[in-house]
Amino acid sequence: MEKNAGKKMTTNSTPVQNGAWAGCVFLFLRSACPHFDLLAAYKDPDRKFNLFKVIRLTLSDAAGGLDGYEILKLHDADPQLGVEVKFVDEAACRRFLESYGTGSVQQFFVQHVGRVLPGPDELVVDTQLKAGDNILDFCLDDQDLCLHHIHHLQPDRLQDDEVSRLEQQLRTLALADRSPSNSGPPSAIKQEVPVVPDNCFLFQKRMFDDRQLTSADHQRFATNVGRDWKKVGRTLQKTCRALKGPAIDNLAYEYEREGLYEQAYQLLSRFIQAEGKGARLGRLIAALEENKLIGLAEIMLGIQPKE
Repeated sequence: MEKNAGKKMTTNSTPVQNGAWAGCVFLFLRSACPHFDLLAAYKDPDRKFNLFKVIRLTLSDAAGGLDGYEILKLHDADPQLGVEVKFVDEAACRRFLESYGTGSVQQFFVQHVGRVLPGPDELVVDTQLKAGDNILDFCLDDQDLCLHHIHHLQPDRLQDDEVSRLEQQLRTLALADRSPSNSGPPSAIKQEVPVVPDNCFLFQKRMFDDRQLTSADHQRFATNVGRDWKKVGRTLQKTCRALKGPAIDNLAYEYEREGLYEQAYQLLSRFIQAEGKGARLGRLIAALEENKLIGLAEIMLGIQPKE
């Protein structure tokens, strides 16, 4: 991709000294398909909102949640679309860089375009990441250096009015989708409701891909849940007929000699066999959250414990 793709943007190159981590990065996007122009979609009033929604969902996937960053402005960097992103959390920025380095940002973007915007069957997107004059694509193997460049580029602008309007429109749409009757008092809805794709779920304000449970999930659950397997089972039985009635007590009795691992293993086996494609990770994580088994949920999701 061209080295001169990013136009000069107004920023302050001196990091702030207030102790808070912050930085700015520019993500440039261009469709490699001649019949689908991202810049034209941005300029089209009928498609601009959906394109913004795609970008917002992509950043949420890449940064691991809805916090730690905000979109400041969308730029016409012809022939590319530029997205100016302010990070206020180093961990979120690291996760974004990891996603970008593995090509996941491009994959997330293409997936969301396919669901939200009419486009070609096989969309290919070229990307470039810049912090000032530094093209980060050239130093992605040195994450600390990338973070240094991003942190050094301190944004000196507030969120663009257009982006603020799009953000508000997205929040309003999300609230309308989740509360169509709008029967409750306006004061009851104060927090921003995130837009979560059908194939994702939220855990601790981070978004994860929802998928069918695997054999690795099965073993990890059985190894770590211990005596709490019954509590999880009683939560799952609310939506799983195979676990209703005396099923859980029967499992405890039948596999008592084999121990807790086998009891937990058989519980999840019964759930997976009964639910088929509906036996998804998001349902299990929700059951763990309901029983305050946050540590086990983090293990299931591969989240490293905080130091």
